[in-house]
Amino acid sequence: MKQGIFKITKNVNLTRDVMLMTLSGDASAITAPGQFINIKLDGKYLRRPISVCDSTDTEITIIYKVVGHGTEQMSKMPHGQELDVLTGLGNGYDVSRSGDTPLLLGGGVGVPPLYMLAKQLKAAEKDVSVILGFNTADEIFYEKEFEALGCHVFVTTVDGSKGIKGFVTNAMENIEYSYFYTCGPEPMLKAVYKASKTSGELSFEERMGCGFGACMGCSCKTITGYKRICKDGPVMQKEEILWED
Repeated sequence: MKQGIFKITKNVNLTRDVMLMTLSGDASAITAPGQFINIKLDGKYLRRPISVCDSTDTEITIIYKVVGHGTEQMSKMPHGQELDVLTGLGNGYDVSRSGDTPLLLGGGVGVPPLYMLAKQLKAAEKDVSVILGFNTADEIFYEKEFEALGCHVFVTTVDGSKGIKGFVTNAMENIEYSYFYTCGPEPMLKAVYKASKTSGELSFEERMGCGFGACMGCSCKTITGYKRICKDGPVMQKEEILWED
């Protein structure tokens, strides 16, 4: 974990409720796709955890959905504003496990961390398939960006307004893959877990108090006991998860 001051260089809409922000600063603590940052906001007691979409040593790209007072405050921030940010949080995905034909599945704002993962897998010359799941066509973002990386991209919408009608699991059925990586809401993760034919990694979305393992507020049950989503995760191996019914 590393604390630093970052300057906003971009803050724009991708869809009506989804924003893309780029931050300039020392991002060297980010070492794996699937890690997250924690942003301090004026007037808010808790920092806001946001997954990393992409990063270099000097820039971070995040994509966030405006769902509450904190993200609404972020959406109105101008270029040039400075933010206090904790970087290098979480364990991230293990690209060494991918095999030759990995499958990436993202639901809604679970899509962003898969972009940096896809970049690294393509750089390693893997044949990457990506399933992006949304409720409706109006919510779709980053389809073209994944295609530009050379990924095989499939889009699902619950209402059938674009792509395959249904959920990401509906698109899984006809794809051969060596390993899977996924991020999204818990019902989606559970469905992917049940439908998957191989081992894989699941990144959990959880409300976090501190973001670095001190408060134990974001624990989940595994075969080896309770683990902290922010410190021991957010990425968990398929075989270690014990689902709470």
